[in-house]
Amino acid sequence: MPNDPSSESSTPDAGTQRQDYFVTTRWTVVLSAGRKSSPQSDAALADLCQSYWYPLYAYVRGRGYTREDAEDLVQAFFARLLEKNYLEGLSADRGKFRAFLLAALKHFLANEWDKANRQKRGGGAQHLSLDWEQADRRFHLEPADTESPDRIFDREWALALLERVILRLQEECARDGKGRLFEQAKGCLMVSSETIPYSEAALALGMDEGAVRVAVHRLRKRYRELLRDEIAQTLVDPAQADEELRSLQAALAG
Repeated sequence: MPNDPSSESSTPDAGTQRQDYFVTTRWTVVLSAGRKSSPQSDAALADLCQSYWYPLYAYVRGRGYTREDAEDLVQAFFARLLEKNYLEGLSADRGKFRAFLLAALKHFLANEWDKANRQKRGGGAQHLSLDWEQADRRFHLEPADTESPDRIFDREWALALLERVILRLQEECARDGKGRLFEQAKGCLMVSSETIPYSEAALALGMDEGAVRVAVHRLRKRYRELLRDEIAQTLVDPAQADEELRSLQAALAG
């Protein structure tokens, strides 16, 4: 996995930065609701949790818990979170959902797990449908890691975010009838433009090489836009997206 998720500068111009202050993000919707449930805030929180649950699982496993205990812990944690028990009173950095989520999990592990009495999945509380089998396989495919659980969490968060961006771009391309282009170009999204095999892609797609260059350039541009948007959705202030991107790049670089 490359160390630079954007592969090119993603710093917006001043006008874009000014406009970002007025964007309502998914995390903003959740925080603005606080403990008062609403369809919008519930959906936004569930979507964020569904997208970024695996880094929490990897963190818990990194703390030495077994697969079974990690599954129960993460599911019980989400049950509490989705009941709005943790949306007030935590001293986490509220600006970033990533920081809030890890702080909330640590709080749960330290203070709430015994009280939860090892609540099993699906025990009547609202829960997420999570692919535990895939999570376990993925965890065992990870390289042997001597890093702290916090660093594992940050790296897996960055990877999960990139996976979500790629999925969003793939879905867009499929809707626009550009599925074959995406399949040929997806390996070019996070590498230097000088290394892109345009001639091979042109041959595979039956297109002129110049047309492929234009199409790949547009695809890479859209990828960077989606990357910035996905990062912004986990922040209160989208203007912090560049700072968060640098943090994620550092996490991938190790």
